[in-house]
Amino acid sequence: MRPPPDYVPAHGLLRDKTVMVTAAAGAGIGFAVAKRCAEEGARALVVSDIHERRLAEAVTAIRRDTGLEAVHGQLCDVSKEDNVQALFAFAQKQMGHVDVLVNNAGLGTSKRIVEMADEEWSKVLDITLTGTFRMTRAALKIMQPRGRGVIVNNASVLGWRAQVEQAHYAAAKAGVMALTRCAAMEAAESGVRVNAVAPSIAIHAFLRKSASEELLAQLESREAFGRGAEPWEVANVMVFLASDYSSYMTGEVVSVSSQHA
Repeated sequence: MRPPPDYVPAHGLLRDKTVMVTAAAGAGIGFAVAKRCAEEGARALVVSDIHERRLAEAVTAIRRDTGLEAVHGQLCDVSKEDNVQALFAFAQKQMGHVDVLVNNAGLGTSKRIVEMADEEWSKVLDITLTGTFRMTRAALKIMQPRGRGVIVNNASVLGWRAQVEQAHYAAAKAGVMALTRCAAMEAAESGVRVNAVAPSIAIHAFLRKSASEELLAQLESREAFGRGAEPWEVANVMVFLASDYSSYMTGEVVSVSSQHA
């Protein structure tokens, strides 16, 4: 196993941008990308989650670690349209507009198809796919009239490849990929870009609580580097897609993996 590389210094990729990140509490990709956006020069940041205490802790940590005071937290359940509308109203009040939206909210469980109830299937798709749709729809309504903006979605390599007990999550992430491509075509005429990342496995505290060490070891062993990604390694690619360095990219799904997806 090769050790992770050193943390990459900031390069001002999002200087003066306003950014919104969903599911940004805790220690996963959402928090990593929110912190990275602040480090990369965002002038204001709105982060959301459904966990009030963890969200407040995330806001405090980002302010402390990056020096950005304009970090604002707002509770939001992306499966509820009124929550989504309230989040965008809050963001516009705090930041004036939203230059970048990172759709990170998602839900995964493990269950074989023959054992899965309709309710579990529907919940995973409602949060992971339809939640991304709700957020994208709301963002486009304010980005398109301005003639600019970027949306970055968090998909998964499971949108391309099969894994047992993941039919619902894989279907949702494949849907996120398709939504990304279609939204990009509709948004391009207004100068708005929509792309996605598809990570294989990023190791963080929440994942270690929800998956066995045996399963994680098995998944990591398949990676070329013999390890899962650090959340900030995925965040770096998301920041690239959010930045002007990817100005000609839209409708793309970028595999963040050390193996062929």
